[in-house]
Amino acid sequence: MKNRIRELREKMGITQEELGKKIGISRQAINALETEKNEPSIWIAYDIAKIFNCSIEEIFIFEESERKSRADRSRGEKNGLKTA
Repeated sequence: MKNRIRELREKMGITQEELGKKIGISRQAINALETEKNEPSIWIAYDIAKIFNCSIEEIFIFEESERKSRADRSRGEKNGLKTA
């Protein structure tokens, strides 16, 4: 999932550490989000959106994926289908 955290953080003039302190996570966690190594929980996404005064959808860009979602895979397994 792509995001605009770095862009919005720099526009606000705060460091990764300052953003992390505002929402209660580490600088390293902010870095992992910015570099798309990790995806946030819904609560972290909500807190970030509050800091930047915008919606979650304005920060996190959800793109359609060729891969099946976890829910789709789960439904297939429950119906006796093998999933890739």
